[in-house]
Order: sequence, then structure tokens, then C-alpha cells
Amino acid sequence: MTPSPGDRVRVERAGVTDEGVLMPSSDADHLVLKLEGGYNVGVDRDAAAVEVLERDAHAVGDDEGGEDDAEDASAVDFDDDLPTVALISTGGTIASTVDYRTGAVTARFDAEDVLRAVPDLAGRANYRGRVVANILSENMNPEIWRDLAEAVREEIDAGADGVVVMHGTDTMQYSASALSFMLDTPVPVVFTGSQRSADRPSSDNVMNAVCAVEAATSDCAEVLVCMHGSPSDDYCALHRGTRVRKNHTSRRDAFETVGARPLGRVEYGVGDGDDVRVEFREGREYARRGEADLAIASALAEDVELVKFTPGMDPAALEYLDGKSGVVIEGTGLGHVHTDLIPRFEELVDDGTTVVMTSQCLEGRVCDRVYDTGRDLLDAGVVEAGDTLPGTAKVKLMWAIANAADPADAMGRDLAGELTAESTPWV
Repeated sequence: MTPSPGDRVRVERAGVTDEGVLMPSSDADHLVLKLEGGYNVGVDRDAAAVEVLERDAHAVGDDEGGEDDAEDASAVDFDDDLPTVALISTGGTIASTVDYRTGAVTARFDAEDVLRAVPDLAGRANYRGRVVANILSENMNPEIWRDLAEAVREEIDAGADGVVVMHGTDTMQYSASALSFMLDTPVPVVFTGSQRSADRPSSDNVMNAVCAVEAATSDCAEVLVCMHGSPSDDYCALHRGTRVRKNHTSRRDAFETVGARPLGRVEYGVGDGDDVRVEFREGREYARRGEADLAIASALAEDVELVKFTPGMDPAALEYLDGKSGVVIEGTGLGHVHTDLIPRFEELVDDGTTVVMTSQCLEGRVCDRVYDTGRDLLDAGVVEAGDTLPGTAKVKLMWAIANAADPADAMGRDLAGELTAESTPWV
């Protein structure tokens, strides 16, 4: 009986016997076995004897198995009673596997592989999978943002009821912001990822993927980020794409909405244990399904920089900004820099650069009318960005320079939920 991914097997080699679930492998030379404790081990295929103990209940094919079992197991039948969700992969930990030659985690799974690796997705939707990129998220760039926005537009235009974008977590907030400005969407576009890879018992990939699919069939037609809302496997938070920030390097609940509560949550494991419930927070305004007409404006000005001011900064560090179409400053407090730097920013404005001020503080907003430094910055032509997050402000300025008649005016207006009218306490 030929073993297939998902089968429970016994593997013997060199006097060692292990039992577990056979997983997809990143190469043809190794078997990957998930042990009872949750960890994966890689075994040299040629040196191992494999016995199938139990067939995968999700597999399709005859009882005796055969060469076509693995291919049949990956097939997804269309159900007219289910919504259609497009799964778009850009790489990242949620779409990664372990290379047992080096021991490193490698981004190799495409969207179809994720379906095979997360059987809990079965029966929740009909799926279409496509790969836009297969990169580590630190290698994300504006060109891929444009490709991603176009792929999302095509999937929605083809009838998808929602879109899930699988993305590395390190730059997810930037990509979610980019699509928030580039797309008018009548359906949910949900970014999700994984803080911990699938070979770890504490992996968050299954829950995040399931909750993202459920959110993609909800009534909230915005660009969202769906990630663990607590350290436990109890719910995922739904963050607006322009208000979210990754605030921890490794916690599963690393993502937070800044300046407010998340738009909603997806409760996991309710009812019989595998049910999922999507709820949106009362009083939080959000776009509803079908309200917007599908549209795309994917042009971006790529010569925009985000500059963090620090005490003692050498003014020479700003020389490279000459000729840039836009600069976002991450200032202190209400939006300040050393007074000696103000003439430099005034020179940039005079040369046609749009210069925008944000704050390094996690909460609150820029207000350059309180102190002399702020008033001097305004006199120099620097534009206030309110409570827009610095990373979001960079992406917004890239979009505004390429698409708005007056980029400076656009930076002072709320375009995609990134800028609130006033900062108010919340509980």
C-alpha cells in the first residue's frame, strides 16, 4: 500500500521506530513525519521501511491505494451551496515547510499545498488557488504589491466571494495598507500568516487560515488582517489593514490595532468544537459587502522614504533625500525634530518633495501647533498626518503622489480608515 500525505504510518530505520502522520515533503529524498508530540522529523526515504497503519480519512481513491492517491487527495470538489474563496499565496511562514537537508524553514508551499496541509479548510468554501510570489516577506516590494492588487481584482471579477492573502508577518501591515489604498472592494480581502511554522506544536497556521476563510465570507468588505487575538487558540482578531501593527517578534498574538479596538473577531472552536463564529464590534464602522464597486488604482511612487528622527542625528544622513518625491518623518511626541533639521526639510519642500510628519508614539496624533518647533515645521511646508501610523503613511504617500491631484491634501484626509477625525480614549 503506497503511503500518501495524511496517512498514519509506522517508519522503521536503523533500529528506530516512529509512528505519526505522513506530511508533505519539501524534496523527493525525505519523508516528513508528524509525531504524537506535534514535532516533525525528517527521515531518509531510501533508508526507511514504511507501513501504512491508517488511511487519511480525507483521501479519495480505492481502499488499496495506488499511484493516484496523492493527486486525488488534493482535489477540491465544487459545492454550489458553498461560497468561493480565492487563496492567494505570497510565501511566508504560513506557506512554508522544513528543508530537512539544512534544517531551515523554506517558503515552498503554494496555495494548493496549503489546502492539503490544512484539512480543516475542507467544507468551508470552494477554493481557487494562485501564487503571486513565493518570497520571504522582508523581500516584499511595490512591484509585488501591484501584482497582488491585480490578482485580487481578477479573482473578485471572476466571482470570488472573498479573498485570503497568505503573507509573511514581518511586512504584512505594509501590504495590507497598500491594498487598502489601491483597491475598492465589494468583498472581504483578508491577510493572514503564521508566527510559528507548521512543524511546531504551537503553530498558529491552521487556526489563522480557518479564521481568515470564515472572515472572507463575512459581511465586512474591507482589507483586513486576521491573526491570533490572544496567546491561546480561542479567537483571531480582525484588524483594519491601515490601522494594524506587528508589535511583537514572536508571540502568536503579535498584531494589534493601534488607537482603537479591532473591527471584529473570529471565535474558534465554538459549539461542537470545530465551529467558527465571526462577530464585528458594535459601534465600529466598516464597509459592508456589496457597497463598493470593484475598482483598482495600483500606481505607486516608489521614491518615497520613511525617516526616523533620533536625538543627535547627523544632518548629513538626510542628504540622500534630494530628488525624492515624498518623505515621511517619524518625529517625537506631537511630531517634532531637532530645530537644526527644519531648514533641511524646508529645502526639500521648496524642491517639490512632499514632506509628511508622523509620530513615533504608538497612541495619539501629530499636532504641530502646540510648540514653536511644530509651528516652524508647518511654516516650512511639512504636512501633518494626524494619527496615521508611520508605515501606513509611507504607503499612503506612495499612492497619493501617483494618484491624487494634491498629495499633501490627500495626506490630511481619511482615505481608507487610516486617519481618525480625533483621538478619543477607548476601552
